[in-house]
Parts: sequence; C-alpha cells; structure tokens
Amino acid sequence: MGLVWFGPAANLNAGTLISPGTLDLIRKSAEPFGLFATRLSAGGLLEKWVGVERKLDDEMVQLALCDGDRERCVSPAALRFLAIVDGARAREGRARFGEINRAINLAIKPMSDMAQYGQIDVWSSPLVTFGTGAGDCEDYAIAKLAALRMTGVSAEDTRLVVLRDLIRGEDHAVVLARLDGHWLTLDNRRMAMIEDIDIRNHRPLFVIDDQGVMRYDEPSPAANLAPHNQPPAMPVNLVTSASLTSASN
Repeated sequence: MGLVWFGPAANLNAGTLISPGTLDLIRKSAEPFGLFATRLSAGGLLEKWVGVERKLDDEMVQLALCDGDRERCVSPAALRFLAIVDGARAREGRARFGEINRAINLAIKPMSDMAQYGQIDVWSSPLVTFGTGAGDCEDYAIAKLAALRMTGVSAEDTRLVVLRDLIRGEDHAVVLARLDGHWLTLDNRRMAMIEDIDIRNHRPLFVIDDQGVMRYDEPSPAANLAPHNQPPAMPVNLVTSASLTSASN
C-alpha cells in the first residue's frame, strides 16, 4: 500500500465528517470516531501490515538495546530516533504526544514511494525511514506508533487509521492516541493535534491496532458531505488491493 505525500493541508473549514447528532456517541466511545469496525482475516492491507509489524518488532528490540547503551549503538538512524524519544520522555500527557508529532514531522522529508523506491506500495519501518530521512504519510505514522510505545503509551491507547480525504479523493494515514478518554490525531500534515470529533472532510476507512486490521463498517451520517462543486470521493477497496495511489500525501 503506497500513500503518497498530499502536500499542504487542505482547508478543513468547509464540511464536516461528523454530524452534531453523533458527537455524544463519539465522546462516549472507546474507539476513534465512535464507529463500529469489523476485523479482517485476509486481504492486501492485512498482509501489508503483518509484514510491517514483523519488521517493527525486530526494530523495537534493536532500539531497546541502543537505548540501554548509546555508546555501543552502531545505528545512526536508531540514535536519531532515540533523540526524539528522549525529548518526548521529558514531557507528560498531551505535551508528550505533541512532541512526538512535531519532532517526527520535522525529522522526515516528505517523499512519495515512487520517488524514493520506484514503487507505489512501500510501508517502511522506523529505522528504514530514519535511515533515508524521507517517507510518506504511513511512514510518519508507523514511526510515531513506535515512539509512543517507547515512551510508555499503551498499545491499547494507539491506533493507525486510514482516512479518505473527501476534498482530494485521496487516502491518508495518521496515528490516533488516547489521553483521558479523548483520541488525539498525530498527523504529518499539521503540527497541532486535534480530536477525532474535530476532523473534517475525511471519512475513516480502516483502523489498525495491536490485534490487526479492522474495516469501519459504515461511514458516519455526514461522511458523504463534500464541499460544494467537488465530485464525490470514491472509496478504495483495501481488502482486495494493498495499494493506495494518490498524487501526494
């Protein structure tokens, strides 16, 4: 699955993902967006994630070793990543999430998979991304997941979510982290974090947790709202195809 850099953030003031009538449901929900999701047992996206997860598990061991003995760490990428982890550990709560979001956004140069690898379907583990210094939205998201885990955030409180951008008709990956019952979005397009209920002009498609991949069963009541004079966005079937192609992300 290749999610390519979208470029500058779109105007998120026109139209909204969430209708007023669903706000109370979402505030009470244990999952982002307050939507039901069905766990996938097969499909391209699941296969893609399983491959990344194996690499991530291996790299977390390497990072832990480097974390315990920086002088003997032979990986410049690991040391760069751990410097971000150190900065986040010095903070608490929302400030910790914000430090991870900001620092990783600044550490990685936005670059499409096609430009970097000659392919449209590459998900990179954190040390690969920090080794090249470049990546697209899912690479940012995977690195943020790893950083959150290394700073003590529970796997139960983190999600990688694939959203459909209803303005561009493209797909985008972000991380959501839960704090005091609220899901905050760590997004490579913005430094400021917003709650899931405040995300506009996007439809959640898939959510990934430590148990695997889930597909949101149906959009929220206002999910098909698009800005005036814009064609409706067409969802991508990630169950049968592991590739998300777009002009940028």
